[in-house]
Amino acid sequence: MKAAAIRTLTLDAIAAANSGHSGMPMGMADVATVLFEKHLKFDAKAPHWPDRDRFILSAGHGSMLIYSLLYLTGYEQVTLDEIKNFRQWGARTAGHPEYGHVEGVETTTGPLGQGIANSVGFAIAEEIQRARYGKKVVDHHTYVIAGDGCLMEGISQEAIGLAGRHELGKLIVLWDNNDITIDGKVSLSDRTDQMMRFRASGWSVFEIDGHDPVAIDEALTAAKKTKKPSLIACKTHIALGSSAQDTSKGHGALTDPKLIEDTKKAYGWTSPAFTIPKDIKAQWEAIGARGKAERVAWEERFLTIPGNKQREFQRAYALDPHKKLSATIKALKKQISEEAPKVATRKSSEMVLEVVNPFMIETVGGSADLTGSNNTKSGDMGTFDIDNRGGRYIYYGIREHGMAAAMNGMVLHGGVRPYGGTFMCFTDYARGAMRLSALMRVPTVYVMTHDSIGLGEDGPTHQPVEHLAISRATPNTYVFRPADTVETAESWEIALTSKETPSVLALSRQGLPTVRLEHKTKNMTAQGAYVLADAVDKRQAIIIATGSEVAIALAARDILQAEGIGTRVVSMPCMELFAEQDERYRKRILPGGPVRVAVEAAVQMGWDRWLTGERGKANKAGFVGMDSFGASAPADVLYEKFGITAQAVADKVKSLL
Repeated sequence: MKAAAIRTLTLDAIAAANSGHSGMPMGMADVATVLFEKHLKFDAKAPHWPDRDRFILSAGHGSMLIYSLLYLTGYEQVTLDEIKNFRQWGARTAGHPEYGHVEGVETTTGPLGQGIANSVGFAIAEEIQRARYGKKVVDHHTYVIAGDGCLMEGISQEAIGLAGRHELGKLIVLWDNNDITIDGKVSLSDRTDQMMRFRASGWSVFEIDGHDPVAIDEALTAAKKTKKPSLIACKTHIALGSSAQDTSKGHGALTDPKLIEDTKKAYGWTSPAFTIPKDIKAQWEAIGARGKAERVAWEERFLTIPGNKQREFQRAYALDPHKKLSATIKALKKQISEEAPKVATRKSSEMVLEVVNPFMIETVGGSADLTGSNNTKSGDMGTFDIDNRGGRYIYYGIREHGMAAAMNGMVLHGGVRPYGGTFMCFTDYARGAMRLSALMRVPTVYVMTHDSIGLGEDGPTHQPVEHLAISRATPNTYVFRPADTVETAESWEIALTSKETPSVLALSRQGLPTVRLEHKTKNMTAQGAYVLADAVDKRQAIIIATGSEVAIALAARDILQAEGIGTRVVSMPCMELFAEQDERYRKRILPGGPVRVAVEAAVQMGWDRWLTGERGKANKAGFVGMDSFGASAPADVLYEKFGITAQAVADKVKSLL
């Protein structure tokens, strides 16, 4: 009867919302019932208990499965009215479950494949923290319900390959093997032997009847004993009991009143719409309260560990920075301003990590097979592996998308601040997960090196020209393009203190001179843009630049000042933070009147606000940058050939005066 309660409540909600995508609850109600009743360690009255088991619904079309379960088990935010208002304005029950929108939803998994990839990050975070704090503080499982579409998406292979390699035995995936997608039978588009694929990737694999409670329980019990991640292939029937059973109509045709009525009759369900008998609701609420005793016991155990570890654990879960962070960043900035080294900002980033990672032990670094190029590994971290669960550096392999999604999972698990590196151009491969970082408001850090044509000989396939614009176009994302080590340190400080915004660090391959020669304790990057060098004479021009082009802007200023043209240089390491400043500050940095020229080795898109908006004028604004793809040649040749030089910037200014 409990599984029937999920099915009928789901059908009623879908009918009320006149919405489709209902197939999974029909097929996986039995699996979910056994999982919640006998295996899942959670407490509906304490949704954020750190050592709870994590339950991820990877397939977005199972929205009503999780909403029904949350209501039945007693989550306070999911009321019967919320169920009735499925997909309606203002409801917590969005079309695809959203993290932060409603308690009990661990991650936003509308795009298929993201959830199963997130789960790898959840499992890695659990392993690292169990090694650090011990089993009496961290010892739980991550469960995933995934559909055929999740396993078709390419990111799934990246995820299962990583999980198999690292023997993440606390990860259990339940596959809704119903052989149906929206277009029809899976065979229309795929013939993959999924169980063989998982076995080949190092997983334990179980095959069961997904409607047999005994078989489900036995498979889950066996999966919890294996040292490998587990796939449980649950053979199910989509739209079970309805005339749409085992057809693609089960995904979106379950809003017909007669079909719903016929399905209820098949279950012997006689209760009115949106009515769950009190005895059944009480049984489900008892399931929701079953974990309370374990939670209370955990809270008592937690108090037995040393006080410093308690504080460290709580700080990491609160995403609070270590008290040493600010002073450490200031000291590094002072050292750099005095020594004025010429280094690539990817190396600058490594310099920051070397001094920060030893005490910010919640950081977990990694790279998509570019460790030596991204400079993401500091000497203290150790490598995360089967025999070193306390290691904090992960070799992700050539899996940019899987890396990004796993990092999201780590943040969502709690207690971890992950960062991962690849080339800026390969944000293309990580894009789906990067977007979800922003949507979920989690502070994942993306270390994107080789940020322009300045990478040189690798050519246009590796030279990003549009990627800064793409990243800046994403809401709730900080895109940092620091000019030197000082700005890089400031960018990292912001990234490591952010609680709701992901960061993209666009870092150079080529060496850049130190441009911040006057030490300031204030984090100037936090303002987004600031005056780096002001006009000596009457201000006639403002040159705005980022990253490697700030040095070019300063050289252009020298040319113009020598000709009596007063020129201000504004460094703009983060447009998003500058946009957040009040108008008074923005007006002080970009006053009306002078000519404005922006210089950046990328396309112009995104620059118009700072050139022609904010008191600027179109006839007094210009851009020096890229309007094409790059080419294969040494960096200095490319800058010359593409016209990104100090003389070109000076000439652009003079043409507008």
